[in-house]
Amino acid sequence: MNKKLSQIRAITVILTLLEIIIVGVFLTLYLFNVWNMANIIKVEYIIYALFVIVFLNCVFIWVVIATIHRLRKTTDITVKDNLLGGVNEAYMFANLGLIIVDEYGTILWENEYLLYRQLNLINKNITEEFPELSVFDQKSDIETTLAVKEGINFSIKYLAQARMYIIKDVTDYETLEKYNRDNSMVLGSIVIDNYSDITSNDEDNSDLMGKVRNKILEFARNYELLVRHIRSDAYYVVCNHASLEKMIADGFTIIDEIKDLGVGERIVPTLSIGFSYGFPDAIKLNGLVNNAVDMAISRGGDQVVVSKFGEDVQFFGGKTVAMEKRNKVKVRSIADSFSALIDQASNVVVMGHNGLDMDALGACLGVRAIVLSRKKDCKIIFENKLSEKKTRGALNQFKRQDLEKIIVNQKTALDIIKPSTLLVVVDVSVPEMTIFPKALECTDKIVVIDHHRKGETAISNPVLQYIEPSSSSSCELIAEFIKYGSNSSNIKLDPEYATIMLSGIFLDTAYFKNKSVGMRTFEACTILKEFGADNGKADDFLKDEVEEYNLTNKICAGMHPVGVGVVYCKNDDKEILDSAALAKVGNQCIALKGIHAAFVIGRVSEKGIKISARSDGTINVQIIVEKMGGGGHLTQAACFLPNKTVEEAEKLLCDTLDEQLQNARVEADK
Repeated sequence: MNKKLSQIRAITVILTLLEIIIVGVFLTLYLFNVWNMANIIKVEYIIYALFVIVFLNCVFIWVVIATIHRLRKTTDITVKDNLLGGVNEAYMFANLGLIIVDEYGTILWENEYLLYRQLNLINKNITEEFPELSVFDQKSDIETTLAVKEGINFSIKYLAQARMYIIKDVTDYETLEKYNRDNSMVLGSIVIDNYSDITSNDEDNSDLMGKVRNKILEFARNYELLVRHIRSDAYYVVCNHASLEKMIADGFTIIDEIKDLGVGERIVPTLSIGFSYGFPDAIKLNGLVNNAVDMAISRGGDQVVVSKFGEDVQFFGGKTVAMEKRNKVKVRSIADSFSALIDQASNVVVMGHNGLDMDALGACLGVRAIVLSRKKDCKIIFENKLSEKKTRGALNQFKRQDLEKIIVNQKTALDIIKPSTLLVVVDVSVPEMTIFPKALECTDKIVVIDHHRKGETAISNPVLQYIEPSSSSSCELIAEFIKYGSNSSNIKLDPEYATIMLSGIFLDTAYFKNKSVGMRTFEACTILKEFGADNGKADDFLKDEVEEYNLTNKICAGMHPVGVGVVYCKNDDKEILDSAALAKVGNQCIALKGIHAAFVIGRVSEKGIKISARSDGTINVQIIVEKMGGGGHLTQAACFLPNKTVEEAEKLLCDTLDEQLQNARVEADK
């Protein structure tokens, strides 16, 4: 085509030049009357000649245009044939399909690739053929989504303006990815929680231990696990991700099977299991699995913690009340380690959780008594606005000059916390829930003493950690430190301190009605009584005022059932409540016959809503509250929801209950 155009262009130029020369010469001769041309040739003849020239030019232009059009049409047809054939080959080579739909999603056209794959989709609805697309708005673009049809994995992109779906076959990639994922390395650890209790001299218990070991080995065979006995009470596990997915899909039945072995026995065996995956480095995975099994144990055992590198951990099981596994030897060992850390520190600072209650305050005062016995200075971080009303009232019993020696505010705490300071955190292990999170950044010497089950976000790398979910309260743990530590004879616990600690036990046990109460709880109360704790005064600290009593009844009157034996209450969003009031409402609801779990929603500050949960032990409220970002115990838990309204918190609670309530129910007979 280019050659033809060049020829036409050359002819046009030549003819134009000839025409200009001829006309120019003629006009010159005519004007100068050379050869008497002006007399011989009349004007009419010149006009006729011009008409002929214009006509011939028009004919020439028409011929040129027709020639060019014919050449272009021939070239376009050739390019179209070649291009369409090439594009189709490209679609086939790239496993790429095209679908065009109308405004209702009906398929109007598909390219040859899909027909070649025997996917005849004309006049069918796109969302019916690919249900994965039904969740998207067909009026906007879809970046990329995966869909499966007739065993083929497709990656689909949607261009809303053209109503075109671009479909790519990614079966090979998905198959390869699945193979790599299924065969990726998974490490695990299995620990028998109450091994020391089972392996006594009693032959029946020895037989029970044998059954437990056989059940673990059977579990390993069923799920293709490589298990090695590394300690008398622990096994190390190696498997692939496919085996882990099977265990997750089956809900880790080993947990319930092991407990079933204890039916009718004096001791019910339980397991703590941890798994880690998602990283090629075995050393890193080993650290993750150690953290996972430690978390399972610190949460009370009888559960599985699955940790994927870089993602949130998953919890399975954990529906039983933590059994008392503490003994005086262990308490003495922890207490002596704590005393050694105090001796090495320049000073000690103690703090509890945000919304400081009587249990946290009592534990702080108990720690202060231990520190003073080691001849070291000790301060408690306290803020009026971050403490419950009853806690503030309990501190009012101290003289002003004595109170100034006991507590400091957050600003002063920053001045006295140094790298050599020992920071003791009681009744909480989540950094964000402490009364002063910034204090954790000021020193590496941190001790955590808590009775709540350890959550996913816990204070990292404490020098000493004593988390005992089987304990009823933090005051119970500190009372044992005071009694059974090697330095117990030198500890002087003021009666005022002992009374507040006893009040903290009253609070967290709901006056010994919770299932977390055990023999050690009453022993702790006995210890506090020996130091002069006043029962009546401890009870007075927790008494409600008339306004609080009326408010509690008003909120309880508006309870809403959300399941069999499960209710929730909510307060007006415009009214700010004390955190203790929410707990009081929950306790009052649980006291009613037929109610197994209660959730109370209320605004506790301008910045957020709190949900307080209480249970009689048949429903693990901790599992439910953890899904909303909180934590706690099987029977007591709470969460704080910043920047939300009561209505938004109510919807979140109801959605969470729909998803988790069945999983949180505890089988009472086990």
